[in-house]
Amino acid sequence: MAMLVNGRPGDAVSVLDRGFAYGDGVFRTLQLRHGRPWMWRWQYARLCDDAARLRLEAPDEGLLLDELLALGREHALAVGKIVLTRGAGARGYAMSAAGAPTRVVSAAPWAGYPAEYGERGVVARWCELRLSVQPALAGIKHLNRLESVLARSEWSDPAIQEGLLLDQDGWLVEGAMSNIYLLRGSQILTPRLDRCGVNGAVRDWLTENVSNFGLEFIESRLSVGDLIDAEAAFLSNSLMGIWPLARLGERVWMPSPLLQSLRQALLQQA
Repeated sequence: MAMLVNGRPGDAVSVLDRGFAYGDGVFRTLQLRHGRPWMWRWQYARLCDDAARLRLEAPDEGLLLDELLALGREHALAVGKIVLTRGAGARGYAMSAAGAPTRVVSAAPWAGYPAEYGERGVVARWCELRLSVQPALAGIKHLNRLESVLARSEWSDPAIQEGLLLDQDGWLVEGAMSNIYLLRGSQILTPRLDRCGVNGAVRDWLTENVSNFGLEFIESRLSVGDLIDAEAAFLSNSLMGIWPLARLGERVWMPSPLLQSLRQALLQQA
């Protein structure tokens, strides 16, 4: 893995960094194609929005693009990551104790996921962990991802690709590493992320583009029953793109040509 810390080669930050001490920061993980980030318009917009929510200043767009290109250009496909923290500071929670922000940009070569995940779909399971409700952090990809870590620790079966999460009140929210969507008639439904969960860049792309397929994008409170009754369901994130959901427990979904059309349109996005 190649890495730049505040623009300089290295792999270490201060133990006083608030990202390390408190999870005080945000991040984005993305595909790099010969160093060029896929879905960049949506990725950078998400990074800026998340940073603003935590009262952090987002790095200059051109600077990030230059650093990603420098690290990933030798690889046909790589995983890029941008981490932004409030920086090192004195003991205590007060934001005013922090110094200059810390920016870490990295890239690692990547073989991608098996093509069959996107073509035939994947298997998911329900997680026992329930997501905490905290509207102040809802939607933000902040650095405290302990709930996702604990959720992912619930299974080791390689035949299961994702775990689905409910909140404390039993509403469907997301996958351990993905956003989730249901197809119902001419509607794409996805959980509202006003109480918890992470808003992904692909989710933003879908918000803007499903109307091109004669579909309406709707954010709603969704139950377990809504998912089980859906005509089709799928997952998304910035590395997987779109994966149809093929099986969840006893529920099996057949391949959907409409979802494949959406997936192909996404793959062709710059």
